[in-house]
Amino acid sequence: MLARIFGLQSEIASMKPASTTPDLSAHRRGLLFVFVAGVLWSTIGLFVRMVEDATAWQILLYRSASLTVLLFFVLLIRTRRNPFAQVRQVGWPGVIGGLALVGAYAGGIYSIQHTTVANAMLLFATAPFMAALLGWAVLREPVRLATGLAVFVAVLGIWVMFRDQSGALVPKASFAALASALCYAIFTVALRWGRSGDMLPAVFLSGIFAIVIMGAVCLLLGLPLVLSPPDTGVAMGMGVFQVGIGLIFYTLGSRSLPAAELTLLSLSEVLLAPLWVWLVLGETVARNTLLGGAILLLAIVFNALTGARAKAREKRREAARA
Repeated sequence: MLARIFGLQSEIASMKPASTTPDLSAHRRGLLFVFVAGVLWSTIGLFVRMVEDATAWQILLYRSASLTVLLFFVLLIRTRRNPFAQVRQVGWPGVIGGLALVGAYAGGIYSIQHTTVANAMLLFATAPFMAALLGWAVLREPVRLATGLAVFVAVLGIWVMFRDQSGALVPKASFAALASALCYAIFTVALRWGRSGDMLPAVFLSGIFAIVIMGAVCLLLGLPLVLSPPDTGVAMGMGVFQVGIGLIFYTLGSRSLPAAELTLLSLSEVLLAPLWVWLVLGETVARNTLLGGAILLLAIVFNALTGARAKAREKRREAARA
């Protein structure tokens, strides 16, 4: 579940400022690519619902295998260098980030299997706020007042969601979704700690970790390593189409877009994921989830827009000093 969380995407993108040279065609192409990435990532709930018998650990094992193979060839073609050599260069930040992603993957799939897709996706969306707080605690990065206010509003939205009495919200699964968001935030901060804007080698490393860890978990729990053909196809299809190709589109599109636009565009993932399972499977959303989710999305939009204005003011001051 890597890049379904737009907090991770925008935080990483903000580490590499978009080109200051106006290029409308590149900008439009970037918008299209990032939106397509969001659409692909938003199918996570539909894919998980299509699984018949496999557990989260088995799904992640097969999804990681196909994703790792795909990223191996993507890195090889993109850089003309051995992907394993690139992994060695990410150092401890990449190792910590890669392990954090394994936790994010596992928590994400488990939560979608045990609660509604809408509830899981909205709780995933707290990742950017967790990353801001972790960045302040670990890297001493300042937190804007507007971000602090947005965090407060987001917590209010989560509280409303947890007051859901319909039975659709399962506390254990909801906490797994929040743990997934926290792990994504750790991945984000680890990349900033390592001052690396390229997430693909770390994601490739996380795939290797996931194969080893999930294989060991399956053996310890007595789960079969061989899945039924339908579950194998779904799980491996997730690695290639739902995550992998989405990553490629995002990597291409994010080069020409500022972080604020990436954040707002990535809302498509959160909004579309419940739509697919509603259209295909008839899965509905509880009233408190809708209300709390609306409050949470408002906090995210507010944080993105105020962040964009703050950066614009900072650029104007720098220009005036120059």
